[in-house]
Amino acid sequence: MTTPEYEVSAPDGLRRALRDAVDQLGAPDGFTPHLERPGDPSHGDLTTNAALVLAGPLRRPPREIAMELADMLPTGQSGIAAVEVAGPGFLNIRLDDDVLWEGLAGVVPAGSDWGRSAAASSERVNVEFVSANPTGPLHVAHGRGAAIGDAVASLLEWTGHSVEREYYVNDAGRQIELLGRSVDARMRQARGETVEVPEGGYQGEYLSAVASRIAAESGENSRPGTESPAGNAAEPAESLGDSGRIADLAARAAAILRDEQADDLDRFGVRFDNWFAESRLFEGGEVPELLARLELSGSAYRDDEALWLRTSDFGDEKDRVLVKRDGSHTYFVSDIAYHIDKRTRQFDRSIDVWGADHHGHVLRMRAALEAAGVDPEFLEVIIIQLVTVMRGGEEVKMSKRAGTFVTLRELLDETGPDVARYFFLMRRAEVPMAFDLDLALDTSEKNPVYKVQYAHARMCRIFERADLDPDRHAVPMREFAALELPSEREVAKAVLRFPEVVASAARARAPYQVCQYLEQLAGAVNGWYHEGNLDPEKRVLAEGPAREARLGLANAVRVTLRQGLRLLGLSAPERMIRELEEEGA
Repeated sequence: MTTPEYEVSAPDGLRRALRDAVDQLGAPDGFTPHLERPGDPSHGDLTTNAALVLAGPLRRPPREIAMELADMLPTGQSGIAAVEVAGPGFLNIRLDDDVLWEGLAGVVPAGSDWGRSAAASSERVNVEFVSANPTGPLHVAHGRGAAIGDAVASLLEWTGHSVEREYYVNDAGRQIELLGRSVDARMRQARGETVEVPEGGYQGEYLSAVASRIAAESGENSRPGTESPAGNAAEPAESLGDSGRIADLAARAAAILRDEQADDLDRFGVRFDNWFAESRLFEGGEVPELLARLELSGSAYRDDEALWLRTSDFGDEKDRVLVKRDGSHTYFVSDIAYHIDKRTRQFDRSIDVWGADHHGHVLRMRAALEAAGVDPEFLEVIIIQLVTVMRGGEEVKMSKRAGTFVTLRELLDETGPDVARYFFLMRRAEVPMAFDLDLALDTSEKNPVYKVQYAHARMCRIFERADLDPDRHAVPMREFAALELPSEREVAKAVLRFPEVVASAARARAPYQVCQYLEQLAGAVNGWYHEGNLDPEKRVLAEGPAREARLGLANAVRVTLRQGLRLLGLSAPERMIRELEEEGA
């Protein structure tokens, strides 16, 4: 058993009794026994390895310590029904049913606050994600980063932190100049000139559309064609227009593409509090000021006509170039200035969601921040691995619009936002993902998002059949004692785990944990619900002493599934076609 990353829900009386017991045995000062959920529910409701941890300091066999602790815990009090010693010294604890029913009775009154908690130490957090260059459409890997970044931000908000979602617009540098030259080439091609898109420039149908729009807005479509004589070589890209024209085209194209990206993200349910332009760092003087400060402090030095940062002094494998010999800045400079700006804006933590190709950049960025006088722990990075879109067991290799990759827009056209978001969230960020379009388009419960949404709709349908308003139907604690089926108890225990799962997922920056939980809860709920198809007396709406308790359980499930779906940015439909076709419960 490993030490948990979070504390499970447990009666305060149990925690106090356990702390008092270990103190009486001579536990070291400050020792706090941890409680966990056992992997096998038959082992009880909670378990602790306190005896194993204390065996060393107390110089006693762990099982002997565990037996003493078991005798000292007050069964029949503090919510404790029974305590058992297992294995080499684990304590398995069974809770009194009243603890379960009390927790269940509090779910519906909590409403939209169910699952939320207050952080022991609240932080002001900047979560920066997507941040794609404004040079083309968003692809599916951007979509994965958008879903995970947005869900991590929500998890932090739900656990008591103040969060700002930010998009860093890379609107400076060589890639923006290439965008301008690429658009200029497309505009000239449309007028009949034989020119090439510059080497390393941007391809795809989208660029032709951008060029046509700019040409129409500027009236350039009215210019006569100037087709090159037959047999002549294409005009070189570098000679296409003056620098002022290229800069203007680049700015206009980047604005159009950024707006398209924002539209796609809005459709995806992702909205940002701030769009931070890289160009601000140069226009506002932050980059020059940073370079001067680094050089003055000795953290930066000149060699071979370039300016270098001494990142090797702070754990990096080598020093890094800040300003090249030709006087141009590396992207590293603006990255450092940007993160210092975040710190200046009084954020306690910066969580950046980066693509797989940025893995090596983490260490050097932390080294750079330390060299600039910023605590490197300020920066936390989540690396998102690549996405492969699959159909019929084969990779979907390219987009008609982008030319080289599948766009987020095309994926949303096929699957819809809910399915796409859930599929991106249900896997660990650090693991490469195969997006199975066949499964995504399956509307049965084989599709995990529909499994969860169907379970929610079933619970809503129960109240519709009973002609009751679930938001006004809170069941008092005493009624839940009528729940006697093992499946009912397991569903109740699963419901009450929700706040723990949210807290764990927030600490681990792991939305997939919420997906796993929702699928497990939906599975338990569906099993309980379908028991009524085999035995009408077990139906939720069956007349009898358990009817009100079962309605209360169904309502707690409804609230929990709704909260979990909303936390992930998904809808919680109250009606679905499959549910309307089913028999009553």
